[in-house]
Amino acid sequence: MSRLVDVLIPTSKRQPVEYLTDALDLDSGDRVSKRGGFLIMLILAGTIAIAGILTDSTATVIGAMIIAPLGTPILGIGLGIVTGHMGLVVRSIAWVLAGLVIVVLLGLVFAAFVATPESLAANSQVVGRTSPSLMDLVAALATGLAGGFAMCRKDLSAILPGVAIAISLVPPLGVVGVCVGQGLWEDALGALLLFLSNVVALVIASSIVFTVAGYAREPGSSPDANRRRAYTVVAVLTAIIAIPLAANSVASIEIARWSVAIQQTTQAWLDGEEGARTYAVEWSGLTATLDVTTDDGSVPPLDDLQTAMSGVVPSFVGVVIDVGQGVEHVVQ
Repeated sequence: MSRLVDVLIPTSKRQPVEYLTDALDLDSGDRVSKRGGFLIMLILAGTIAIAGILTDSTATVIGAMIIAPLGTPILGIGLGIVTGHMGLVVRSIAWVLAGLVIVVLLGLVFAAFVATPESLAANSQVVGRTSPSLMDLVAALATGLAGGFAMCRKDLSAILPGVAIAISLVPPLGVVGVCVGQGLWEDALGALLLFLSNVVALVIASSIVFTVAGYAREPGSSPDANRRRAYTVVAVLTAIIAIPLAANSVASIEIARWSVAIQQTTQAWLDGEEGARTYAVEWSGLTATLDVTTDDGSVPPLDDLQTAMSGVVPSFVGVVIDVGQGVEHVVQ
């Protein structure tokens, strides 16, 4: 085990715990300049991220990720847990919460520039952050491990900008504020869940790396700290976050499968109709709507479609066929 640790974090490349404390604790050393720098960069990163979200600009959002400072107090939570300094944990959590409030408030202000809530439905920057899955948590854990190693090793600091890009912290909070400002509470909750899952993943991953690096055995670490309790709390939070993410992943897979089944079944039903076309399936809750067009606007009797559809889609899923001009047929 010790040989593996030496490979992962060689003694000659290992950062001293004093360096990590100074880098991750906003209340150590020159507090005024640290806090001022954090707040300035957070406000700028939030503004850039929200502007990029509203203009659907991936490049702009990536720029906001690079300069966003929220990763500092989040990694500070992990260091505080490992070294047993609960004061560092509490202070870091407070800074994360302050950052959350600031960016969400910025999003609320910028929500005034959104024409209609419906316009956000076609925005890839919003859609991509309102329905997190279990793979987002996996990616965040891997990113957190990379960030932990980058902080521990003197020769890996160059990868920190890449870590900032890989983890999504400020953009989801911007989406939360914009969606709340437009009354899209479900989307706002999804974006908040993405942010929280990324925070928890970073704390877990950094705690693992800092423990492997031996910071828990440093002379300055607290020998009386109840680390087991802290790790238990983190594990419980992970489960709380992972369950809805896993459920969302399963739901996304099922919806994709049902969409294909609905399209294929409808196409088979329309076989023989001149110029018949089917389009993308749109979902509203558990109701799927499929747009259909034919040359003369008529469709075959619904009985055959209803029978076929009941065999490929569960009964609790609603299916509606929209043939245009305000005419819709309820299949089930």
